[in-house]
Amino acid sequence: MAMMSMRLPDELTNQLEALATATGRSKSFLAGQAIRDFIERESWQIAEITHAISEADNGDFASDDEVNAISAKWKRNAG
Repeated sequence: MAMMSMRLPDELTNQLEALATATGRSKSFLAGQAIRDFIERESWQIAEITHAISEADNGDFASDDEVNAISAKWKRNAG
């Protein structure tokens, strides 16, 4: 397991300490979990954006009929 050192604002450090105390977990565990969650979320988002760009580059867009059908559905549901 690798070790990493980082600087945090005092307020964030205090919040992390309070959460660690409340949950019975270590600050390292909570920080690692937060970083893991962030990386998973950001990786998913980047993969989805990359996929969408690929679709756009291939000309894979919704047809006018598909867009109009969705628009009509939302207009019916809004009224």
